[in-house]
Amino acid sequence: MKLLVTGGAGYVGSVCAETLLDAGHEVTVVDDFSTGNRGAVPPRARLVEGTITDVVDDVLAEGGFDGVLHFAARSLVGESVAEPADYWRGNVGVSLDLLDAMRRHGVGSLVFSSTAATYGEPESVPITEDAPTRPTNPYGATKLAIDYAITSYCNAYGMAATSLRYFNVAGAHGSIGENHKTETHLIPLVLQVAMGYRDQILIFGDDWPTKDGTCVRDYIHVRDLADAHYLALETNAPGEHRIYNLGSGDGYSVLEVIEMCREVTGHPIPAEVAPRRAGDPAVLIASSAKIKRELGWDPSRTRLRRIVEDAWAFTQQLGADSHAAPRRGGNR
Repeated sequence: MKLLVTGGAGYVGSVCAETLLDAGHEVTVVDDFSTGNRGAVPPRARLVEGTITDVVDDVLAEGGFDGVLHFAARSLVGESVAEPADYWRGNVGVSLDLLDAMRRHGVGSLVFSSTAATYGEPESVPITEDAPTRPTNPYGATKLAIDYAITSYCNAYGMAATSLRYFNVAGAHGSIGENHKTETHLIPLVLQVAMGYRDQILIFGDDWPTKDGTCVRDYIHVRDLADAHYLALETNAPGEHRIYNLGSGDGYSVLEVIEMCREVTGHPIPAEVAPRRAGDPAVLIASSAKIKRELGWDPSRTRLRRIVEDAWAFTQQLGADSHAAPRRGGNR
């Protein structure tokens, strides 16, 4: 297949692009590098630099594209609260430009990288696809709005689409891993302590109603996530918009993640308890039962030790390659 990957210089997008190339497909990456890393774009992929709004129409006009995998988005919750206009334009507006370009050029298959933040505060866990969608921040709201738009395009224009909703992606795939300009994710932040870039990791509350008092979150290996995107692409059906949740099904606490990082790295990783953050739920876990049942998705790498081992190998290589100066401070 000839495929377009938007945001293919990002963490998830680049791993998915690499996975598609490994499967023998032709991949074109569109990215403006506002948040992505140029070095993450697979060398075998064709790269078109620019925003979706500016370049995607010309790219799809070349013809022959069989599908689009859409990863390009702004994704920081705090930033979305402070600058909602950037998120509504940068996520929703850009996605509408992409959908319209697909219509104009007869590209009928889409896989959308959505988020479990569309559900907001869950009434029960693990979260299933029929849970109420009540996002608590503009980031989640923009992703939900895009899902609504995709549904209407599928109903009206016969587009085939799948949205994948997930919480915390982690781990690495070879030379591709988490390397964000602004890091907010727990595992890479803990590993930065092990590398000496941070003095300690902050634990936001140790009195939550969980087994060890710290928040419990879902983690999924980035390579397993890429497999889910590929399965979705292969099984898209005209006129249908499917939504699947992706997750481990059980989750890990903040203390469990830190302890696993200590075991894998051999570093003590100092941690300090800080006050709870407003709006943090005690437990966020997604159910993957539907996609396992319907598409046969098998997340074989989504074990905490495997995730941390792969992330640690990447972090060490990144440090060796960049000779980065130590960065100090706690996590968000």
